[in-house]
Amino acid sequence: MSVLKPLAPGPLPVRVPLATEPLGIRGSLAAGRRNVLELIPEIATHAPILSGRTGKRWHMVMDPEALKRVLRDNLANYPKSLVTKLILGPAIGDSLFVAEGAEWHWQRRTAAPVFSHRNVAALSPVMTAAAERACARLVPGRAANLFDEMVTATFEVIADVTFTSGEGFDRAAVHRAIEQYIGQTAKVSLLDILGAPGWVPRPHRMVTGAAMRQTKLLADRAIEARRAVGARLPPDLLDLLMAGADPDSGRKMSTDELRDNLLTFIVAGHETTALTLSWALYLCAFDPGVQAAARAEAQAVLGERAATVADLPALTLTRRIVDEALRLYPPAAFLSRTAQAPDELCGREVRRGDTVILPIYALHRHHRLWDRPDAFDPSRFVDPRAVPRFHYLPFGDGPRICIGASFALQEAVIILATLLARFRFTPVPGRDPKPVMILTLRPEGGVWLGVERA
Repeated sequence: MSVLKPLAPGPLPVRVPLATEPLGIRGSLAAGRRNVLELIPEIATHAPILSGRTGKRWHMVMDPEALKRVLRDNLANYPKSLVTKLILGPAIGDSLFVAEGAEWHWQRRTAAPVFSHRNVAALSPVMTAAAERACARLVPGRAANLFDEMVTATFEVIADVTFTSGEGFDRAAVHRAIEQYIGQTAKVSLLDILGAPGWVPRPHRMVTGAAMRQTKLLADRAIEARRAVGARLPPDLLDLLMAGADPDSGRKMSTDELRDNLLTFIVAGHETTALTLSWALYLCAFDPGVQAAARAEAQAVLGERAATVADLPALTLTRRIVDEALRLYPPAAFLSRTAQAPDELCGREVRRGDTVILPIYALHRHHRLWDRPDAFDPSRFVDPRAVPRFHYLPFGDGPRICIGASFALQEAVIILATLLARFRFTPVPGRDPKPVMILTLRPEGGVWLGVERA
């Protein structure tokens, strides 16, 4: 079912060149290490499901009803894949993002209140302050890499709301470790493609995991220091997690569990929002008309000040730009699960041990679900309720939907509106970003834009 009337043809923003012929094992390895999204066949943007064998049997699912079965109706049968756990486990342990079953349930029950609407809104002054600092760093008349700027801004936010007073937590060292981990350790190995068991070592992950091990030690010390001095007012994420308990069992998180979940929030909480903002700014520069309308909205609401949480209901176009950026360039654009028991998806047999791939990038650009799917058009989200739920999954769905989605959206709108109210962004000729996914969908080469006073 379409969600938008066809638009007149026009230029399209950058996209990933999807596969047009079978890749085989060697080709899959090369594509997986270069850009995971190049593993997706172009036909996936037209078909409901694709199946094959590349070392292991796999099924690539784009059908909304089948996605609903994997993510919601039969969730227990489709835990996160071994490859996902091998990539993320050394960095974030058995935290919310990778835990399964009872271990996941108690952590989710404990952490859910931390991300209540009230708590997320209370953290908004940190986002407003980061937006002000981001504006102060930009120099009118000079091009800037807005990806770097947004990474800086969102890391400031997540660091400020996680470890308010620092407690000896070396933010620069943590940031470097995360960047190194994402850039190298997260790359697919031949053993992953072949479906080798988890106990078989992946040498490149053993080498590049050292920085993250040091980061864990830093986080442990910071947690113990907070225990010694007690909670802050207002409480930050660490305080809220330390105070939290599973309402069913009363269990509280240990230092290891606190650390692994805090690192999950730090990695996911700044990376995904920085990407959303970077792609949103690229799209605004790509379409000056949309940018001008969003600037007019932001200036009318904000005047000379930075955005706050109270402004969000009035920043409707800014929010639609964020939603459309998440459609075209979802940070988590390629998910995988492993079937635990036989099942059927779209009439296709799924066997125990099969890999089930959820290519969110292809879903969001599917020709049966979206009109002109590669076009930038924020008006798709004028009425978000008109977009069928499993057509659009930037944060997943079901019980495991991203716990920090409201935090990320609040932060993105506050920062984007503040920037658009004060600056005009234009493309730099010859410097279009290249969408490349290793762990997340990043703009390779950066998002270089001209910056002028609005």
